Parts: sequence; structure tokens; C-alpha cells
Amino acid sequence: MIVWVNGTHGVGKTTTSALLQPLLANARVFDAERVGEMLMDITPGLPATDNFQHWPPWRALVVETARSVLEYAGGTLVVPMTVLVEGYWREISDGLRAHGIPVRHVVLHADEATLRDRITGEHEVPSSFRLAHLRPYAQAARTWLHESATVVDTTGAPPADVAARVAALCRRWSDQ
Repeated sequence: MIVWVNGTHGVGKTTTSALLQPLLANARVFDAERVGEMLMDITPGLPATDNFQHWPPWRALVVETARSVLEYAGGTLVVPMTVLVEGYWREISDGLRAHGIPVRHVVLHADEATLRDRITGEHEVPSSFRLAHLRPYAQAARTWLHESATVVDTTGAPPADVAARVAALCRRWSDQ
């Protein structure tokens, strides 16, 4: 099974995933961003973009990497990765399902004020990249993202509590 932990940048996907991994039997965290970093290292480079998710090879390689890891090691892959473009999400989730891999889509959510506080409070210089994704996240949440996932509100919740809630969801899904 894949537990895809989605949500905007700064909502706590990486922290939640690290805390979730030991709560699930035979689970591993797969950071799909590393696939994008690998593609960025290709020289001469791929066509210029502001987001490696726009490269079709990123989406295909995420599917194939996840499939290969699960085929080799089994268990559960926890994937903390923001995907805000519906077509990209469909391509990835449909690709995984075509390989017979159940995908459980969780979106971590927090209100905008909480997100801004988290983003501006975590570094001396607030991340303009993370702040720039608040609007696209809100748009995706309104139009498709929240409908395609189980939403877990992280506003005011300690990371360990968020991970425990996601783990409880995973146990329920495993029992189905």
C-alpha cells in the first residue's frame, strides 16, 4: 500500500511521515522529491521549468520507483509529496493502481494563518517558495484535492497527534 501524504508546503508532511513510519508495520518513507533532484542533475539539462513535477519523466519515475521498491521490499510506502495539479495526481495514482498498488491519499490541512505562521516562523528568512504555494493549494483544495483524499486538519495539533490520526486511518484501510 502507498500512503500519499499531500498538502501544501509547510503543512508538516515530512515531519508527519517520519513520525508515521514507525507506527506502521514494515513501512518506509519514500521522498519523491529526490526523483526530481536526480532529474535536475541531468546535463545538459531538461527543458527549463519552475517545478520538476512538470517534467513527465518525474511522474513516470515516481510510479516506477514506488512499484519497484514495493515489489522488492513489500510493506507500506509513505510518500510525503505535494501534488497540486489534478492531472499529475491522476497520472501518478492511476499508474500505481494499474500495477495493483492500493493508494491511500491523505491531505494534511491547516488554515492559511497557521500555515503562514509555520512558514515564517521556521527560518530566519521565510520561504518565498512555500508562501507562493498557498494560493495554488487553496485553489486545488476547493476544486479537487479535498474531494480526492482523506483530509486531516493539523491546525493546533502536535505532529505526533497528526501521525497517530493518520496511522489510525491506515489501520482502518488495512482492515478493509
